[in-house]
Amino acid sequence: MSPPRKLADRLRAADVRGKSIPMAILPFQPHSITEAPMRYAIIAIGFLLAASSSFAGRAEGAEGAAAAGAAAAAGTSTDKTDKTDKTAKTDKEHAVPTSALASTMNDIDGKPYALSQNLGKVVMFVNVASRCGNTPQYAALESLYEKYKGQGLVVIGVPANNFGAQEPGTDKEIAQFCTSKYQVTFPMLSKVSVKGADICPLYAYLTTKSPKSGEVTWNFAKFLVGRDGEVVDRFDPSLKPDDAQITKAVETALAKAAKK
Repeated sequence: MSPPRKLADRLRAADVRGKSIPMAILPFQPHSITEAPMRYAIIAIGFLLAASSSFAGRAEGAEGAAAAGAAAAAGTSTDKTDKTDKTAKTDKEHAVPTSALASTMNDIDGKPYALSQNLGKVVMFVNVASRCGNTPQYAALESLYEKYKGQGLVVIGVPANNFGAQEPGTDKEIAQFCTSKYQVTFPMLSKVSVKGADICPLYAYLTTKSPKSGEVTWNFAKFLVGRDGEVVDRFDPSLKPDDAQITKAVETALAKAAKK
């Protein structure tokens, strides 16, 4: 067999990066020495085309992988940003205010109630409940408010369902209950949490900045805030609002002028 013919046989079985040269490129055996160069040139072109196709396919795959990686990285970055924003928002919602009267809450009718409107007054915050053994204290709280409001006392009821699920109603039901049964006229806030992970900012302040700090233990705990917005005293849930200890503290706080 002549050398050109052997070379053709080898090229016929050649493999470029796992891809055989199409047989259409090699349907012949060269018939003369003058014909061989042209035919081998065609074969060489076939090699180049096959190699080029393989390289292009791999390049496209690499580009696709790079694009997918970039998209995944962007998605991860967006997720981290969203989580950071949510965390920041949650931290802000539960941040301890700078004073007892620094927060704005909702009243029992769902309207914004800025506690700062009571600066210069003496405020008593009481976490109230409608189905508690201490619920009759509503009457004494109303009497205390009526007696001293002209001198600057404000009693604020803060409904909470933290203890024994004794305040399960809606704000509307709570308002109806305390006004119809106890003729309450002092301000009432919308129901909140006064203890635990979801404690509202107001009670986060009251329970940590009071001279008697610590968690609220039951319904009708009483925090007395002076004219300057600072907590001056705290009384147990069982101590009735008309007890001499409470009235004395109220009168003492009322007698003090607000700090300028």
